[in-house]
Amino acid sequence: MAIFDYEWIGLIITFFGTLFLIGEVLVNMRGFFALLGVGFISVYFGAYAGTDSVILMLIIYFVGLVLIVIDGKIANDGTLATIGLVTMLTAVGVAAPDLTTALYAIIGVIIGTGGAFFFLKVFKKREMWTKIALKDQLSKEAGYNSMNMEYQKLLGEEGITMTDLRPVGTIKVRGKTYSAQSDGKWIKKDTKVTVVTVDGTKIQVEES
Repeated sequence: MAIFDYEWIGLIITFFGTLFLIGEVLVNMRGFFALLGVGFISVYFGAYAGTDSVILMLIIYFVGLVLIVIDGKIANDGTLATIGLVTMLTAVGVAAPDLTTALYAIIGVIIGTGGAFFFLKVFKKREMWTKIALKDQLSKEAGYNSMNMEYQKLLGEEGITMTDLRPVGTIKVRGKTYSAQSDGKWIKKDTKVTVVTVDGTKIQVEES
């Protein structure tokens, strides 16, 4: 078709294809966005990839999409999502008939991926992303509380200054080093001290 003779058309197609597919992952559109996304991407690969490689390019593209979903649902560290995005970019780039069309298509995928996050402002977020956000929040709170408890156990413990406290410095208590401060006095290195106050992770000591 004549429209596919324009190099920039690949940008439009991959933009909408990726926009709707990533959008379906982010928000619950009951498969409507997925159908639109599959339609656009199928048109792209059908127009540019060779007859015997259309299926292969589609598989590679969707493997990348699946990696993004797995990262969000299980790993949640961005590694698989990055690999997935690179896989999707590779698929549209390799399928393109020339370098210019490939660059347009790659740009379309990148913009479509970023644009999909706009749907979060308009439509209901999928439950799995809410659970992930909640889990992350609870993990941070648990870590913070655990650290506070560890510091509270130092109250009344004796240690030794690893540096001069002027009035802030480093002490060692039970084999571990901590940042601490005196009540305004300078305390020399290698002096025995006692933890007299703990406020969160702030430790105040005085000479034993």
